[in-house]
Amino acid sequence: MELSLFSKIIKGEIPASFTAKQESWVAFLDINPRAEGHTLVVPVEQKQRLRDLSKDSQHSLMEGVAMVSEKLCNHFGTSDCTIVVHDGPAAGQEIPHVHVHVIPRSKEDGGKSLLAMFPDTPHPGKLDPDFSALATLAEQLSLD
Repeated sequence: MELSLFSKIIKGEIPASFTAKQESWVAFLDINPRAEGHTLVVPVEQKQRLRDLSKDSQHSLMEGVAMVSEKLCNHFGTSDCTIVVHDGPAAGQEIPHVHVHVIPRSKEDGGKSLLAMFPDTPHPGKLDPDFSALATLAEQLSLD
């Protein structure tokens, strides 16, 4: 397997501004930040999708995300972060290596929510939920 851009960063072949490191993950500032402090938390294990990571990597990655979120919130004096995973190319993933975006947020930052990713979807509260269809789908998913 060819090393991803993130694996090359982890190996020190490409420079990065690291903010935290553990044995199984690293965190560094995004070079195209959406807001000041926008950080990527990346597992050392190179896999494209979150579900393909080992259970240990999944668990430690989420611990890393929580640690980075706390660090960013403390530094920027906020209690909120947007935490996003683009899990595969159709989901917007640009580098084929799992990574979690952690972006400190404030009410005045101009950032948007998940709704901005799906602008043609009605906003919450505009339509009555189809509880029957939701129950059917939940049942199907629980059997898979």
